Amino acid sequence: MSDVRSYRDLKVWQQAMDIAVGTYELTKAYPREELFGLTSQSRRAASSIAANIAEGYGRASKASYLSFLRIARGSLKELETHLILADRVGLSASGKIELLLQQTDELGRMLHGLIARVQGRPAR
Repeated sequence: MSDVRSYRDLKVWQQAMDIAVGTYELTKAYPREELFGLTSQSRRAASSIAANIAEGYGRASKASYLSFLRIARGSLKELETHLILADRVGLSASGKIELLLQQTDELGRMLHGLIARVQGRPAR
């Protein structure tokens, strides 16, 4: 953590950005009638993850940072739900969604570890 000078140096933020980009790419192929449905909701949830990590990092207190990390984790679960729904209704090829879900699983573990570290307890 000594090399971290900005939220952009955090691996968890970098992974969240990769997921946001992947979500935007995936949802480009969704039908037009989903523009204000799953396309918009998925993109908002995906971009919210990285944005909340960054905003929390910029806050002056540990409690605020933890709060924003938890919001990021909630947005991650929201995105996962949108991706699972998109898969179930056949909006995209399952392989593409599965790859994003693997990335969200990894990010969930990373967020869990970061939250534990900020709280001052070991991650399980």
